[in-house]
Amino acid sequence: MGKIVTNKNLTRKEVIIEKAAELFKEKGYKASGMRELAEVLGVEAASLYNHIKSKSELLHLICFEVANKYNLVLDEIEHKKINSLAKIEEILRFHIHGMINHYQEVYVCDREWKYLEEPYLSNFQAQRRSYRKKIAAIIEQGIQKKEIKAIDAPTAVLIMLHAISGIESWHRSKQKINAKDLEENMITILISGLKK
Repeated sequence: MGKIVTNKNLTRKEVIIEKAAELFKEKGYKASGMRELAEVLGVEAASLYNHIKSKSELLHLICFEVANKYNLVLDEIEHKKINSLAKIEEILRFHIHGMINHYQEVYVCDREWKYLEEPYLSNFQAQRRSYRKKIAAIIEQGIQKKEIKAIDAPTAVLIMLHAISGIESWHRSKQKINAKDLEENMITILISGLKK
C-alpha cells in the first residue's frame, strides 16, 4: 500500500472526496465503507484519517459542495438582466451539465443526502426547499410578465428537476446520443412546455 495518487491538480483530500463519490454512487452510502475506499485509493484505511475524519464527513463535503455551487449559480442567474424564460433555460442547462460532467457528485448529493447527520441534514433539507422555491419564483415572475404560460410553478420545478435527474439512465445506456444533443433535446422539451 502506498500514498494517495493525486491527479488533475487535485489535493489528496480532493482525490479522496472524488473516489468516495464514485463509491457512494456505485454501492450507496450505507453499503460503502472506509476500508473499501482505502482499497480503491491503494492505501491503508488508517492513512485516510490523516485527511478525513469519517465517512459521514465525506458525505457532508460532497453534498454541501454541490449545494453551494448550485446556490451560487442560481443567485447569479437570478440577478441577470434577461427574461424569466431565459433564466429558466440557463438554470436547466447548468443542471444538465452537472448531471453529465459531475455525475457522481451530483448523483450522491441528489440521492444520498438523507444519510447526512444532524444538524447538517436539517440544513440541507432547508437549502433544497429554498432552492426549488427560488426557481418557482422565477417561473411565477415570468407568468406575471406574460413570458411564461400560466402553470403551477412548484409542479413545473419538480417535473424539470426530476427529468434532469433521469440523465442517470443516459449514463448507463449503451446506445446513447452525444451529450450536446441530449442537452438540446431536453431544453427543447422542457422549455417548450413553459412557452406561451
